[in-house]
Amino acid sequence: MHVYSDPASERHVNRTASVEAPERFPAALAGVEEAERAGVEVKRRPCAPAPRSALEAVHAPAYLDVLEEISVSGGGNVSLDTALNAHSWEAATLASGAAIGAVESALSGTAAFAIARPPGHHAGRDYGMGFCLLNNAAIAAEHARSGGIERVAILDWDVHHGNGTQDVFYASGEVLYLSVHQSPFYPGTGDAREVGEGRGRGFTANVPLPGRSGEDLYAEAFAGFFVPILREYRPELLLVSAGYDAHAADLLGGMRLESASFGRFAAQLAALAREVGAAPLALLLEGGYNLDAITASVAATIRGVEEEAPAWERSGDVRPVEAARKALAPFWESLR
Repeated sequence: MHVYSDPASERHVNRTASVEAPERFPAALAGVEEAERAGVEVKRRPCAPAPRSALEAVHAPAYLDVLEEISVSGGGNVSLDTALNAHSWEAATLASGAAIGAVESALSGTAAFAIARPPGHHAGRDYGMGFCLLNNAAIAAEHARSGGIERVAILDWDVHHGNGTQDVFYASGEVLYLSVHQSPFYPGTGDAREVGEGRGRGFTANVPLPGRSGEDLYAEAFAGFFVPILREYRPELLLVSAGYDAHAADLLGGMRLESASFGRFAAQLAALAREVGAAPLALLLEGGYNLDAITASVAATIRGVEEEAPAWERSGDVRPVEAARKALAPFWESLR
């Protein structure tokens, strides 16, 4: 496992949202150390800022200019819950650079984790919100595509729907976006009937789960929805937006997952990547606001990449998953 990070992640401060705190960064790195103590071989890798061309493959140039100008001037807001300080532009471009590094590692044959902040999956082409400035997952996906990778999938297990990632690829048939998230909840998107538009129809796949859902419902989403679609799609690269705010102890979320749950998610996806001949996983840190839960969950995720996949099977009696299957069945034979 390669871990990409930079100390600049700790210098970004969002003064409008105290939970997305600099302390999240060392808490996540502590999870890397915990995985090492458990016997996982980890190599730390530096990252460079994502080049402007990579950022513009996802974001509008005028939006990027605004972010940089706000940061250079000492800080300010881009939305009610999302602010920058003087270090935020550097931190954000390095977070995207860490995501690019993780993709390069995966395509070279080694699973990787970009441990960086601010998170990204709420950032769209020309907006930032939900603590997010640059969409690291989308930038990483487009970087892979620019290098000739044709089938990229992004699976988002953060407790919040990744509206920004969905928006970026909603009309594209080039990137498959899959999300399991709490609903109703912020940001109010991610209905099962949101399946894409135009050439992108069928390439957005959402499973909105009710609050207080536990691993049993998530397992149903994996076994009955995500795994069949991914087997049929056969991605060359699978990116994971790894948020940990669905943890039972999280300060914002309302789900009931435990740290070990994320390890089993990673084990399932790593096994599937091997099955379909994809590159090893590239994981990107998203949300998660209980520091102890972040540490334990990152450690479990890293261990999970090397562990045996859980024996999850579809029961067919979880209504949100069945609704998602119905919405996507016209596009995927494996769901019919």
